[in-house]
Amino acid sequence: MKYLKCLVVDDEELARTLLKTYIDKIDFLELVDSFENPVEAFSVLKEKSIDIIFLDIQMPELKGTDFAKMINPETKIIFTTAYSEYALEGFDLNALDYLLKPITFQRFLQAVNKIKPEIINSEDYITIKSGYDLHKLKYTDILFIESDNEYVVFNTSERKIMSHQTLKSLEESLPESMFMRVHRSYIVNKEKVAALKGKNLVVTNTKIPISDSYYDKVKKNLF
Repeated sequence: MKYLKCLVVDDEELARTLLKTYIDKIDFLELVDSFENPVEAFSVLKEKSIDIIFLDIQMPELKGTDFAKMINPETKIIFTTAYSEYALEGFDLNALDYLLKPITFQRFLQAVNKIKPEIINSEDYITIKSGYDLHKLKYTDILFIESDNEYVVFNTSERKIMSHQTLKSLEESLPESMFMRVHRSYIVNKEKVAALKGKNLVVTNTKIPISDSYYDKVKKNLF
């Protein structure tokens, strides 16, 4: 497995500790180092190839947004800040995501899963947080995913896994080549679709409704 090499740059010790704890929980992330001062991080960037920097914005010597302009544009930036007013500037710098403190693990997981399909092309699974547990679920095992209020449910032939996240955020992190949104409440694995009956897809023995707004796209792409 290829690991995504990470740096944490934040002048708050508690924030650095929290991010390091989160990184340690994800099997495809590797923390290279953490810094209180962004200037100190330059030495590592000169010597090593870094995939992701978790970067605070409001820091004494150098703002995170200014630091981001000085580094290799291929390095992904995930801004971590307590100030929502910097969001627009952060996304103007093509940041991968913008995490507002206090950062929950679920929100952190959503952010890093955005880069996983892009860099780790050989990976064939998704990491899912369900309660206090983490599950590795192969993409090929997923039949369909449905929303359930503030949760999503991953359906396989053998089990169901419930996770506290939105279908929209999940859709952005799944590989488009394998999955497709067909309804405001459903995402299907394209390879598991057996038939189209009226305005329903048949996935194994389950009928999945298709919204009117998705019907033409579904018919064109799947049939």
